[in-house]
Amino acid sequence: MKEKQNLRTQIMHGIAAAAVLSMLVSPAFGAQVPATAPGAHATLPAGVVARVNGVAIAQSEVDAAVRQSGQADTPALRTSLKNQLIARELFRQVAQKQHYDTHADVKAGIEQAKAMLMMQAYLRDAIKPTPVTDADVKAKYDAIVASLGQNEYKPSGIMVKDAATAKTVLDQLKKGGDFAQLAKQYSQGPSAAQGGTLNWVSFKTPIVEGQTQGWPKPVAEALVKLPQGAVSSEPIQVGDAFWILRVDQMRPTQIPTFDQSRAQLRKELEQVAAAKATAQVVTDLVKSAHIEK
Repeated sequence: MKEKQNLRTQIMHGIAAAAVLSMLVSPAFGAQVPATAPGAHATLPAGVVARVNGVAIAQSEVDAAVRQSGQADTPALRTSLKNQLIARELFRQVAQKQHYDTHADVKAGIEQAKAMLMMQAYLRDAIKPTPVTDADVKAKYDAIVASLGQNEYKPSGIMVKDAATAKTVLDQLKKGGDFAQLAKQYSQGPSAAQGGTLNWVSFKTPIVEGQTQGWPKPVAEALVKLPQGAVSSEPIQVGDAFWILRVDQMRPTQIPTFDQSRAQLRKELEQVAAAKATAQVVTDLVKSAHIEK
């Protein structure tokens, strides 16, 4: 019963929040906020766009709200966002006046937010990824180019977990079944929802273990042997999984220039460096901690 009450409370809070948000973003809301509140001075200090019971709302707050909105910066948007900030300040003031800051759930939320901000600040200082140099980016580019073959392939794949299901899929394909629909129905691979469609890929032949861009070697070997439009005649087993491939398109390998690839490669290398640095911080903390499970 208590769980049902909690769920009902959450739903009602969600409905209330949605109603408030809908009101704030509606064009009619702007008309409900007067340009100058009764008793307020018409002239505001530089950098202040509004005052709510003496509390200033800065121009910088509106600027930040515009950036966060992701919308085109227009006078109408700025007016709408300013009115939302006014409403938010009104809500804050009345909640504080009625001592909502003493409510248990508010205190718990403040503590959670405080803990999250502390962790984020600590991680910004503690995680020191190894800087990615221009030489690192060029080396990564050269390694990728060296791993590419003469042709590249746009495949689709169906990955299942047992031989019987693989046979069922192949039998249906041989009877004219739609590959994409069968992928959505049977595949447990990462692109099942997209009908098994996979990204363009190229392998230098003969296939060498560790130079297959993350593909299992048996699958890469089977792929380069298939002509365009063909489906693998037998399931390709990789551990406990069974793959069925189709080559949707094939073309001579198209290699982007280094300048075209530089930004993306740098981003990927920086992500790897950040992950390594984070893992090292966690390892060091675990070693010095007393953890009971």
